[in-house]
Amino acid sequence: MTKRYKSFIRYFFFIVGLLFSTIAFSQNEFIIKFVHTANGKRIIQNDSIYYTPGGEPYTISKLKYYVSNLDMNTARKSCFLIDAFGIDSFTVRPQIGLYAFLSFLLGVDSARNVSGAQDGALDPLNDMFWTWNSGYVMFKLEGNSDSSLADLHRIEHHIGGFAGTNYTMRRINLSLPKKMHANTGRHVITVEMNLDNYWRSVNNISISETPVIVTAGALAKRSADNFPQMFTIKSVE
Repeated sequence: MTKRYKSFIRYFFFIVGLLFSTIAFSQNEFIIKFVHTANGKRIIQNDSIYYTPGGEPYTISKLKYYVSNLDMNTARKSCFLIDAFGIDSFTVRPQIGLYAFLSFLLGVDSARNVSGAQDGALDPLNDMFWTWNSGYVMFKLEGNSDSSLADLHRIEHHIGGFAGTNYTMRRINLSLPKKMHANTGRHVITVEMNLDNYWRSVNNISISETPVIVTAGALAKRSADNFPQMFTIKSVE
């Protein structure tokens, strides 16, 4: 066997190995899907009436929030905009390994808030951006309630703020029901977001007292303190 032929064989197997490793990595996917509930049922836009734990009725016209900085994502800084009535899932390609937790940031980190014009999920045209000084809206809930004392009985909770003591980004840590080995194949992790816990968990949020929150500050921070209690793992497939 000539030296040139041996070099060709080594090169051939190197390319084949690289090809198979690329295919394996491309098939190694976690789909993170969010389902949104209140009062034990799926949230329906505008048409269904829900009640806070305090008995206040409300309907929902908009529910959107940012999910970013997943620990299992090779592109850790990726940011996704979840819309309860639109795109409610995304796909990540985790590093090979064993995972017992799903951990993500609800919101947009401080660096992105001061990084100037951005595109994709962070495009200001997504209607989740205030100004360059006040940054992104991390969580947006809009609707109506007979308990609201605002005009047109509206609810507008635009929870944002990234600087100082009134920052509203919150780390969400969820234990998986079983450890998942990321090697090859596709897995679906379904996360339930229960809006009941937005109104009452760490803090009690009353529609009659605070129908509108549209600036950073103490009220927004109180609402953000409830974010971690809103999420649980519903299923893993």
